Amino acid sequence: MRHTILGAGGSIGNPLAFELLKSGQTVRLVSRSNFSIPGTETVKADISSFEEVATAVKGSDIVYLCAGLPYDIKVWAELWPKIIKNTLEACKKANAKLIFFDNVYMYGKVTGKMTEDTPYNPCSKKGEIRVQLAHLLEKEYKAKNLDVIIARAADLYGPYATKNSVPYIMVFDKLLNGHKPQWMVDASKLHTLSYTPDCARALVLLAGRIECFGQTWHLPSYFPPVNGKTFIEVVARETGMKADFFLLKKWMIKMAGLFNKTVAESYEMLYQNEFDYIFDSTKFNSYFNFEPTSYVEGVRGTIEFLKKGLQSNL
Repeated sequence: MRHTILGAGGSIGNPLAFELLKSGQTVRLVSRSNFSIPGTETVKADISSFEEVATAVKGSDIVYLCAGLPYDIKVWAELWPKIIKNTLEACKKANAKLIFFDNVYMYGKVTGKMTEDTPYNPCSKKGEIRVQLAHLLEKEYKAKNLDVIIARAADLYGPYATKNSVPYIMVFDKLLNGHKPQWMVDASKLHTLSYTPDCARALVLLAGRIECFGQTWHLPSYFPPVNGKTFIEVVARETGMKADFFLLKKWMIKMAGLFNKTVAESYEMLYQNEFDYIFDSTKFNSYFNFEPTSYVEGVRGTIEFLKKGLQSNL
């Protein structure tokens, strides 16, 4: 089978590519940067262009949409609907199945666990856009126009989750470089994190089961979640550093947003740190008899990966 990854080179695209290669699959990587990995086919394309997406997915059996966009609500509002529509139509033209890697913004503030049955109740502009995308995808699979899976994950940590990963930026990178780690708003609140290798393995499992299409799946994430303080303590212990951390209050983040657009864009999402953020993947775990990686093992795997990267740059 030919597997095509739209948005190659990111937190999920990379581990997914390696997982597919490990299982002997034919892999095509699609990105604007012409990102490549040995053993894969590489295509340079702008997925906001239908013609380029259609060319990129031609001949594919499974297409994974793992793209990320700049953290800018204006960019999201303009490009995300266009990208989803382009990908849906291109997959229809290619007779390919589609798996969309999604987040949980559409759920908004949730009391208790987030499950696949949690109603959409966004409390942010970005969440409203994710609802719009979900409805576009659901419309297609409910009408049986296309085999589609929506695969959702919590906040990511693990190998390759660096550029846009809050756990990496505020905890791993700080401690590995001898600096005090940080957390946002309230370190006592529970916060589920999804480990990137688990997500990649899960996507491959879903792709191989036709009965899994036409559904939303929460990707495997360890339960119970830990709070910010405990997560920092685990990373500190594994790096041999002190677990003392600096707590960024909401007013601090709002002030920082006056000088940094990305920080300003993240302010509306702080409810995820003010309240417990509990992501439930029981459906997937039970169906595939999958045991998610514990936070201790995930932290160790992440540190090993990051240290190898540091050594290779010396």
